[in-house]
Order: sequence, then structure tokens, then C-alpha cells
Amino acid sequence: MKMKLSEFSIEIPDELIAKYPAEPRDSCRLMVCHRDTGKIEHKVFTDILEYFGEGDTIVLNNTRVFPARLLGKKEKTGASIEVFLLRELNKKARLWDVLVDPARKIRVGNKLFFGDSDLVAEVVDNTTSRGRTIRFLFEGEDDELHSLVEQLGKTPIPPYIKRDVEDSDRENYQTIFARETGAVAAPTAGLHFTRELIKRLELNGVEPSYITLHTGLGSFQPVEVEDLSKHRMDSEYFVIPDETCDLVNKSKENRRNVIAVGTTVVRALESSVSASKTLKPAAGWTDKFIYPPYEFSIPNAMITNFHQPKSTLLMMVAGFMGYDFTMQAYEEAVKEKYRFFSYGDAMLIL
Repeated sequence: MKMKLSEFSIEIPDELIAKYPAEPRDSCRLMVCHRDTGKIEHKVFTDILEYFGEGDTIVLNNTRVFPARLLGKKEKTGASIEVFLLRELNKKARLWDVLVDPARKIRVGNKLFFGDSDLVAEVVDNTTSRGRTIRFLFEGEDDELHSLVEQLGKTPIPPYIKRDVEDSDRENYQTIFARETGAVAAPTAGLHFTRELIKRLELNGVEPSYITLHTGLGSFQPVEVEDLSKHRMDSEYFVIPDETCDLVNKSKENRRNVIAVGTTVVRALESSVSASKTLKPAAGWTDKFIYPPYEFSIPNAMITNFHQPKSTLLMMVAGFMGYDFTMQAYEEAVKEKYRFFSYGDAMLIL
């Protein structure tokens, strides 16, 4: 069975695209999809407590989103520009991989000024049509540069949330367990968790464990080939610590649940599988692209949001849930007016 891009088009009405998260976080709606029976239930996010218990492990992504959008001006012309920081390439040389807008006006050799010119960068290379490598011309320490970026940058909420960034996004577009800075997009399935809900899961005997995968724009890069086997994913950096492997492997051994919270967690877990189908510690880059048919080795349950049509995220969900059942669930979500995308409602796949 060869999957095609066109098989993943779904009509999502604009009014179903969430502009703000549910308040409180864990009060959003939850669609529960049972793969064994094909049953779909309509619940509230806190109802995940009903499905998991003693000996289960829930795996969360502790990456932290940094305010990656810098608004600035070009030297000489003073034209307004936007620089989207993707990743730091070389700490010592202060080199960053970025996307720029308007791209046609930003050339190698240009100097770019941010804030009240506290921060200056020089364009040193063209990488793609919108991609550039820039060097920050900054004399201070690393942490001073990073705190300046934190101060001047804006939260990189996705463009389909058609509104300006607000102060509340700094907190809303961040999970409560975010620790390791490096993502330019939030692991959105994790946004639904509150401290109280995690505590209640623990009281039920569910062990929380953490991986880090720094979400880049690769996950959201449009797929431009009809034959999915020809699509190449952008690499993302991930870390799976020993203690997470121990908890996950113990749950697997005891035939308990391993619940992956979000596509980023699934991607990290499936990128580090041993020959005996257990999870092994890792630190490195993954360009793993999961789409149907795919046999999963580690998680047997998944919490995720409702994703964009034709996205690699939707394709991964279809790999986990089965293509037909996924399409049926999305049709039902539209009919039942679930809220879609980053700030939207959640789905639990069992």
C-alpha cells in the first residue's frame, strides 16, 4: 500500500481553528479512539485518568520554546524585517540558522538591527530561498546573548492562529514541564497538562517520564511530493535519558501502557529502538518520518492534538491509528465542532 499526499486532504472550517487555549488547560475536550473496537467517545481532558493506572508510564517532551521571532530593521534603509531563529549552529561563532522575511531584501553582507540596536546581526550565507545563516555581533557572554533574545523575541505561535502575538502566549504556548530550551514550536499535546493532573496520574500509579525533542519547523514543512516515500524530514535534536528507558521498558515488560504525549515523543521513542524492541538511551538527531503502514515498537497509546491536513503529524497519527479510522475520527471532530491545531482539543488513541 503506497500512501499519497492527496489522501490526507481534509476540509477544516476556519471557525474550528482555536485562537486561544482552553482555560484551565485540562478542561479542553478529548476524543477517545479505541483501535480494537473502532469506538469513539467524547470526553474532557481530565478523563484520561480513567484509562491509565498502576505500572503505566506516560512520556512527556520537556523541550522549552524560546521566543524565536525577532523583529528588526535593515541597516541604511531602515526597512522592517523579521528573522525567525531556527537553531544555533555554532555557540562560539554566534552563528544561527534562520528564516527571513521579506527574503528578497535580505542579502549576504546586510546588517540587521533589533530592539534599540542592542542586538546586531550580519547575514553571512544564503541557505534556501528564505533561509539564511546570520552571525550575532555580540561581545558579551553566551547567557547575556540568550537573555537578550528572550527579552526581544516574540513567541512563535503558528501563522494559522490568525492574530497578533499577545503577552499571554509566552505562558500559554509553553508546557508546564518545559525545561530544556531549544524548540521553535511547542509540543502541543503537552499543553493540556496541569500540575494537578500530573499529580493525580501519579497517585493512580502512572509514572511520568521525560524525553527532549527540540521541535523545529521541519515537522510543519509542507510535504510537496505526492509519493510520501520521497519526502525528506528536517532533522531534530533529541535526548532520551537512562531513567526514561528504565521506566518505559519496565512497563513494556509488565505488559502495561506506554503513553506517548504528542507526535514529538513518538518520533523520539521510535528513533531509538534496540534489536530486542526495547527503548535505548540516545542523544542525537532524527529525521524519522512515520506514515502508514508502520509498525510501532514502543508506545501503545498516544495523546495528540488535531493536526493540519497533509501534515507529517497527521500522517504519523494515521500510522498509529490506521488510515481509515483516522479519517473517520477527523470527520467526526469536524461534525462535533472540536477545536483544531496548536491551541485546540485533544485526542487519546488507545
